[in-house]
Amino acid sequence: MAGSTADYEIFEAGDLDLQSGETLHGAKLAYKTHGRLNAKKDNVVVFPTFFGGQHTQNEGMIGEGKALDPNKYFIIVPDMFGNGVSTSPSNAAPPDNRARFPGVSLYDNVACQHRLVTEVFGIEKIALVTGWSMGAQQTYQWGSLYPEMVERIVPVCGSAKTSRHNFVFLEGVKAAITADSDWAGGSYEKPPLRGLRAMGRVYAGWAVSQAFYREEVYLKLGYASLEDYLVEFWEARRTSADANDLL
Repeated sequence: MAGSTADYEIFEAGDLDLQSGETLHGAKLAYKTHGRLNAKKDNVVVFPTFFGGQHTQNEGMIGEGKALDPNKYFIIVPDMFGNGVSTSPSNAAPPDNRARFPGVSLYDNVACQHRLVTEVFGIEKIALVTGWSMGAQQTYQWGSLYPEMVERIVPVCGSAKTSRHNFVFLEGVKAAITADSDWAGGSYEKPPLRGLRAMGRVYAGWAVSQAFYREEVYLKLGYASLEDYLVEFWEARRTSADANDLL
C-alpha cells in the first residue's frame, strides 16, 4: 500500500522479518519519484540514499541534461530505514522506538525496496541502480540479490563489504556520540549535542581528501575559514539529525 505526503510517497510495508531475526513493526518506506514510467516499464533507475541522507539530498544529481535525466528515466529514490523519513528510531512506535530499534541491514533495505518497485509499480526490469557511499552498498546488494532484474549497477565511493578499517572508523564516530553524558543509553531527554558535534568533526577528517584541505576547497565553497566549515557544515549536519537515527 502506498500513501503520499507533500514531498514524497510512503510504501506501507507492514511487519518486516529482518535478517537479524528481529521484526520491524509497521514499517514505512518513504520514497520520491522523478520522471514518468514508460509503457514498457524499462526506463527505471533506482537511486538509494546514503548514510544520514534523505531523498532531497539526492536531487542534485537529478535533472534535465544530467546523467539522471527525468525526461528520459523514471527515477525512484527510496529513503533508507533509519534516516528519519522512512521508519527510524526517531519516528517508530514502541516497541521499536529510540534505542530499541531493531537491527536493519542493507539486505533488509533492498528487499523492501524490491517490494516497492514490484508491488506498487509492477516493474520487472531495472535499467540502472546507482548510489553513493552507503547508497553504493545498496547498489551492490541490488545487483547480487536480483541479477536477472537489474541490468546495470554504478556504485560510487562505496564497497560491497565494509572493511575492518571502515568498521574501526564507524566505531569511532559512534563512540563520539555515546561518550556524551546526555546520551543516557539512547533514552536521552535532550539531544546529546556535544557528542553530535564531536561526531561531525571526526567525520570531517574522513569524508574528504587531503587535497580538499591542502587546497582549501572549503573557501571556494563559501566558508570563511576552516573552523567555519567545520561548524557550519559538519557540526550543523550532525546536530540536525537524531542521535539514535545516526547510530
